[in-house]
Amino acid sequence: MSTQTKNKGIGIVLAGLLLGILMAAMDNTIVATAMGTIVGELGGLDKFVWVTSAYMVAEMAGMPIFGKLSDMYGRKKFFIFGIVVFMLGSILCGTANSIIELSIYRAIQGIGGGALVPIAFTIMFDAVPIESRGKLGGLFGAVFGMSSIFGPLLGAYITDYVNWKWVFYINLPLGLIAFIFIAFFYRESVEHSKQKIDWWGAMTLVGAIVSLMFALELGGKKYAWDSSVILGLFALFAVLTIIFIFVERRAAEPIISFTMFKSRLYASSNAVAIFSGAAFITASVYIPIFVQGVLGGTATNSGLVLLPMMLGSVVTATGGGFLMTKVSYRAIMIPTTLILAGGVALLTTLTPETPRWLVTIYMIIVGLGIGASFSVLSNAAIHLFDARQRGSASSTLNFLRSLGMTLGITVFGIIQSHAFTKKLTDAFAGQGEMPAGMATSDPHTLLDPTKRLDIPGPILEKISSALSSSIVLTFAWTIVPAVIAFICAIAMSKEKLDPTQEQGAVSH
Repeated sequence: MSTQTKNKGIGIVLAGLLLGILMAAMDNTIVATAMGTIVGELGGLDKFVWVTSAYMVAEMAGMPIFGKLSDMYGRKKFFIFGIVVFMLGSILCGTANSIIELSIYRAIQGIGGGALVPIAFTIMFDAVPIESRGKLGGLFGAVFGMSSIFGPLLGAYITDYVNWKWVFYINLPLGLIAFIFIAFFYRESVEHSKQKIDWWGAMTLVGAIVSLMFALELGGKKYAWDSSVILGLFALFAVLTIIFIFVERRAAEPIISFTMFKSRLYASSNAVAIFSGAAFITASVYIPIFVQGVLGGTATNSGLVLLPMMLGSVVTATGGGFLMTKVSYRAIMIPTTLILAGGVALLTTLTPETPRWLVTIYMIIVGLGIGASFSVLSNAAIHLFDARQRGSASSTLNFLRSLGMTLGITVFGIIQSHAFTKKLTDAFAGQGEMPAGMATSDPHTLLDPTKRLDIPGPILEKISSALSSSIVLTFAWTIVPAVIAFICAIAMSKEKLDPTQEQGAVSH
């Protein structure tokens, strides 16, 4: 029996899944906006990076593991587990009395988040008829993209007008509704075969991710990149990754099946996700800094600044979902990744004299370029696999996309920081005009309107020019992953979502 025939309340089920995606995807952005207030109250400025990294490490480590477990033991129980753990972590976060406590509780949240996003997409694929997957994939993709925009807006409002603790407590009513919708209305009918759990694969994967994430989060901040601690973490990541690959090639039921990557469609879809994610996150981070730090925008948070990009991404996320039944995944991803590369290329033309309306147009173009990847790639990744493997296929795609974003923001963050410092040093060489206490490696210094007013006009002009050129240089380097994403899209095979027949299965 197909799953959809047993789900009379499919609309309620889908609403529960969307709430789960919204909570997990929005959490990091909503918390980031409140971090200044949180640090001011709890202290621990030197440790606040752990609040974000603890969540990301736990979420990324959990994605492929929960995806595989959902294939083996069922989606419903692990999605509900994710909701419960996420809500528990949210409650604990609101009670934290120190940054260390908050970081530990955020890790608990991350464990729940690692189950929510990939399994939500997989349940949708299982629970709806194939002819509906395109438009629903577009809806899911649009929500996923919108969450990163509305998170900062909501976080800023809650922090300013309520209390930072409600940044976490707001998850409770959302999570409770999602729990009720899935627990009481989703009737899972897909057969799942219980297999031996790949414990060695799980342990080496988690260890490798933890080592890499800590190296990226601490490098250049708490420790120098060439310090023994950072080099040691990278070495540990390399060793554990080699062991993980060795173990997975011999495991009966591997956490990440390398056999799946023999499929040209699956391998190329994951590659597009990695590189497009790296390009998109860089634009998402540095466009608001440019608007506020260089143009002196009045927006108080990145959510409002990024609104045009969100609108563009929603258009192609939804449009891509509808087109999947008419043309191949490849035919959708080639033009959209080309638009993404073109949008990033246009960002390299920005100067302090660029009018705000032109920046808005560039942002819309970048949004149009990334939107389809949220909906189309999720469908392409599971296209050739049956229900027993969809969880693993979907979670691996989400994991690799997150990894691409993390590596992207780290690598391009280093480029921007070094360029900004060098250009500032050159601008003030021998003049001794640098404002006291100016952190040359922190462009956020220019985002505070009150601080900008305290800087004399000629000096502000030099600093803004240095910031502008450093960001433009960063965008120039960002063209590289955008173009690679385009090349990977060309490499995709020509399958499309066919409503007339159920997708075929590819076995291990």
